[in-house]
Amino acid sequence: MTGLLPPPDLETGSVQYARRFAGPSGAYLLDIQERGLRDLVDDGPPLHQSALDVGGGHGQLVGGLLDMGIQTTVLGSTADCAEQLLQGADAGRVDYVTGDLLALPFPDGRFDLVTSIRLLAHIDDPDRLIDELCRVARYSVIVDYPTLMGANALSAATFPIKRLIEKDTRTYRSFWPARIEQAFRRNGFAPRRRFKQFSAPMGLHRLAGKPVRMVEEGLRRIGVTSLIGNPVLQRFDRERKA
Repeated sequence: MTGLLPPPDLETGSVQYARRFAGPSGAYLLDIQERGLRDLVDDGPPLHQSALDVGGGHGQLVGGLLDMGIQTTVLGSTADCAEQLLQGADAGRVDYVTGDLLALPFPDGRFDLVTSIRLLAHIDDPDRLIDELCRVARYSVIVDYPTLMGANALSAATFPIKRLIEKDTRTYRSFWPARIEQAFRRNGFAPRRRFKQFSAPMGLHRLAGKPVRMVEEGLRRIGVTSLIGNPVLQRFDRERKA
């Protein structure tokens, strides 16, 4: 899957990674993410009763999915990837399974909904990951990814500043939305809806706190975030045959 490199979800499931979302700014970032997830799941039929969260040992989606009444399974690369999940409030409410992120150990169409966040931008083979997410999804897939738009268009140039602010941030790849949509269409999934999360970089939120949050909500209300926001949460639905 990733050769000699550690699996990308090992870091997102760690105590150190969870600390990036500590405090009011971190809580705000997670709240917007959950708001987006709920908007996308609630956006009409089909009804999702079961979900698989791929690479979700960080536990960031689990509470929202469970609160929506969706039976949830989390898949991680190793048992160590569930360090945060198994210590959290939802530990006894989910099934945790280990397996290859690029060869999911489930039959075709096993779950109504498949989700994956904090993963697509860090995986060696994003096309194969998308293939697998689609294969095990009966109805819908929701992923997040940074786009080459808005402030993120300068991500390569500003990465040293981002690392200075966030200390332990990782390198990542960004995508044109058309590139992601093409990969899903190849698997018979059509784009349903996007939720763009932030106009201001997340590192700026962590650095400046409440003043940036106030500006962010203002930009959201007047529609700027829906145009240039990053990262993108996007839902894809399996196309029905005529």
